[in-house]
Amino acid sequence: MNNNAPAAVAAAYFEALGRGDVPTAMGLMSPQVVWHQPGANQFSGDHTGIDGVGSLLGGMMDVSAGSFQLVVTGPAMANGELVAVPVRFSGTRADTSMDMAGVDLLTIRDGQIIAVHLFSEDGANEDAFWGRR
Repeated sequence: MNNNAPAAVAAAYFEALGRGDVPTAMGLMSPQVVWHQPGANQFSGDHTGIDGVGSLLGGMMDVSAGSFQLVVTGPAMANGELVAVPVRFSGTRADTSMDMAGVDLLTIRDGQIIAVHLFSEDGANEDAFWGRR
């Protein structure tokens, strides 16, 4: 498989995240990446560019006191430049926690992640965890 193929790029991205290698994961993103964060919480909305995505992820780590974790729970499914990956994400903060399934949908073009759409099984719980707007 070509290292620039969408499935290979997605695999490299999640492998880097799994080892805590955020710089490598971010390096797989296009400078114009758009991250679509669902829900009605303080992080919801579109985050554009490496700096925007970096601020989002840094904010999530701050709010969760570094406890936020993401694990791949099944095989990636590719269709052209789209790659859907089943995940489980969790975190704790103060007197609340979350632990739920989701899907990360990456759009990968020319070896770079150009868009990220996230789906979670319990949006209301995720909003409560991150803090509503």
